[in-house]
Parts: sequence; C-alpha cells; structure tokens
Amino acid sequence: MQRLKTLQEHLNKWLLLYTSMGMLLGLLAGYPNAGWTETHQPLVGNLTTLAVFFVIYPMMVNLRMEALLKAGKNIRGLSLTVLYNFVWAPLIGVALAAIFLSDPLLALGFLLVMVVPCSSMSIAYTGLAEGDIELATVAVALSFVLAVFAVPIWMMFFASHYAVAVPLRDMLMSILTVLIAPMVLGYLTRRVLVRGLGGRKFQELQPLFPALSLMGLYVLILLIFLAKATVIVDKWQLVLILLIPNALFVALTLIAVTWLNRRLHLSYGEHMAVVFASTGKNNGTAIAIAATAFSPLVAVPAATMPIFQILFLVLYLKAAHRIRRYFKENHLSGGHVPADVQNTDGGLVK
Repeated sequence: MQRLKTLQEHLNKWLLLYTSMGMLLGLLAGYPNAGWTETHQPLVGNLTTLAVFFVIYPMMVNLRMEALLKAGKNIRGLSLTVLYNFVWAPLIGVALAAIFLSDPLLALGFLLVMVVPCSSMSIAYTGLAEGDIELATVAVALSFVLAVFAVPIWMMFFASHYAVAVPLRDMLMSILTVLIAPMVLGYLTRRVLVRGLGGRKFQELQPLFPALSLMGLYVLILLIFLAKATVIVDKWQLVLILLIPNALFVALTLIAVTWLNRRLHLSYGEHMAVVFASTGKNNGTAIAIAATAFSPLVAVPAATMPIFQILFLVLYLKAAHRIRRYFKENHLSGGHVPADVQNTDGGLVK
C-alpha cells in the first residue's frame, strides 16, 4: 500500500514533466509516420477514446452514487458551469476573434471551439485535484445535453449563411462511452472490492486509482499529439496565429472563474469541478462539426486547441495545493467552513 501511495505522489510531483514528454513523443512519432496515422485514423481515434475511458474509469471507482444524486441538487455549481460554458466562453471568443483573427474561416473555427460543451476529461482533472467529482460528472452530462441546443443557436448567430449539422449521434455515443460506461463499471468495481476486501482494505487501495488515471492521462496526451502532429508541424504559422487567442481564453477563464467562484463562496471541491468543466473544451466535437459543415481550415483551431488547453490545465492542476489554501482562507475569513476542510469533530484539518 505504501508503494501505491509513493507511485501516486511521484506521478503527481512530475506531472508537468510527463505531460511535456507525452507532447514531444507524440510529435516525434506522429510527424515522420503521418501516412500511417492518416491510414489508421479509426484505430488512433479508438485508442484515444479508450485512453479517455481509462483516465475516467479509475476515478469512478471512488464515486458514491448517493453523492452523485446530491450533486444534481447543487443548482449554484451547475448554473455557474452552464453560464461559463455557454455565455462567458462565446462572448470572450467573439472579442478575441475580432482582435486577433482576420481570416473569417479561422475565426469561425475558433468560435466553434468556444461554443462546444466541456470535455469529459474535466472529470479526470477534477478527480486528480481531489475536487467534487460527483458535481463534475453531473456538470459534464448537463453540458452535453444543453450543447445540442446551444451549439446550433450560437453558430447560426456567428454564421447564419452556413447550415450547421450537429453530430448528435456522435455526442450521444461520446456520453455513453466516456461518461456512463465508466460510471457504471466504476460503481460495480467499487461494490465488488468493498464486498471482497472490506471497507478498510478498500481505503488502503484507493491511491491506486488516481495513479492509474494519471498514467492514462499521459498516454492520452501522447495519442492526441500523435494524431495532430502533421497539423501542428505543417501549419505552424496557423498555430502561432492561434496561440494568443487560445492561450488568452484559457488563462482568462481560469483567472476569472477562480476569482468569481471564491467571491461566491464555493468550496474548493465545488470550484475545481466548475473550473475544469468551464475551461476544458470538447475539441473532438468541434472537429466533427467543422469537418461536416465547413472547410478544413475551420477545423484547425479545434485541432490546435489541445496544445494550450492541456498545458494550462496541467499547470492549474499542479497549483492545486495553493488554490486549496486560497479557497480555505476565504471560507475561514468569511465564517464559511466547507466540508472538505472539516473533520468529524467540527475542527479544521491541518
């Protein structure tokens, strides 16, 4: 059990290093073998989906169904997630596109990324940060459902002369594959382990699951950059053009959501669920819509967004202990003590 804890701490400590290695290895392996990647796109896509599954599934083993039902009643957290995803992101996107992107198709592709729902990886990031994983799960599911209506409305506003086809079937399959299936299997795994090992032994085994999620995350990053290596290298000028608006969107969202959530007295756990669900965009959905309804140029922002999204979210994850202190100080100074800094005696956990 001590080795499991040591492994988890090691993977957390060197998170940025392993993430950078995954990006670099993906580019080094993907670009020289672009022909193979192009020919085997379905295989690479299936492996990427599988990696997402194995990032989220271990987190779901620790998921308690009663807590999930309670999270569904967290109107404030869910409302903020919807507001950030479908109001804040498109409006900030419009401003950034107007300032930095003169090409209309490139601007449209960037705005498309802004209006797609949050990524299922938000759940994994929340779990790795020890946030409210139940709230994150409900927030992702709700965002997927609302996106069916929000994406066409916003895209008609941005480009009324295009007939936007929303890949509803792909979105529903995505929900089933990377959200519902891991949730069901995680719940069943938890019941089997608790029944077979007992509650105490199961708690000792818990460090294994975040470690497995982290290893899955590193594989996922490698696969993303493997698949997008040609776009990133061959269209490096477009990547540079998109660097500023992409980076500004992620940075501004992280800063604004962190500040506002603290002002609204969200707990650290609630905040982590909301911030990751509000910042991480489902680039796969954006690429699917762009490929169906627009020219290849419109898909470039969605293809390059993972570079900035992964880097900023991993850095934010790395700063989780500082963010926890930031929210804890706010609750203590305001007289609010969240559940994640209380012990059973009502005192404060050191």
